[in-house]
Amino acid sequence: MDQLALIVDFVLHVNVHLQSLMNNYGLWVYAILFLIIFCETGLVVTPFLPGDSLLFAAGALTVGTALDVHTLAILLVTAAVLGNLTNYTIGHFFGERLYRNPDSKIFRRDHLAKTQNFFAKHGGKTVIITRFLPILRTVAPFVAGMGAMHYKRFMVFNFVGGLLWVTSFLYAGHFFGNMPAVKQNFSILMIGIIVISLLPMLIGTVRHRMKRAQA
Repeated sequence: MDQLALIVDFVLHVNVHLQSLMNNYGLWVYAILFLIIFCETGLVVTPFLPGDSLLFAAGALTVGTALDVHTLAILLVTAAVLGNLTNYTIGHFFGERLYRNPDSKIFRRDHLAKTQNFFAKHGGKTVIITRFLPILRTVAPFVAGMGAMHYKRFMVFNFVGGLLWVTSFLYAGHFFGNMPAVKQNFSILMIGIIVISLLPMLIGTVRHRMKRAQA
């Protein structure tokens, strides 16, 4: 529970924590942000790391500090693309083995099933769409590596998705993150971003259960 509380606190007050990192480590924040985005997208065991909220807060941090928003955008797009590529590669070589245990708390088959349904419905666009959906954006490249998508096709969607995801949240934070109303209600905004991001998953789950109940 203590670890969960720390994660929740970091997500809801990510602007404060990033400012603290900036004060303590200076431009090493570039590397820290790169690592977090890479792990959140590249390691199927770390879907709990902040993504959308982190990008927004990082964009806000580029105003009035030594961080350059354009440099940060290039680095984080690279981290997102390399993260997905790493996840794709892991899924290609180890995917079936990791999801064999139906009782696994980390490699949950319900997450796998939801992502496979996304692939079946939206095809290659899934790699782009799931960039904006927590948890699924971590699982999607893994599933693609398990055989759902050809490598070259995956990389095209991977780059487009990474570019759209990083730049939309990063530049939104850069231009709007330091507005007084946003700064005063930052935690509420972060909750709103999380809820909106999870809404498609919740709607999909409800519809699936309703169909099963009717059947």
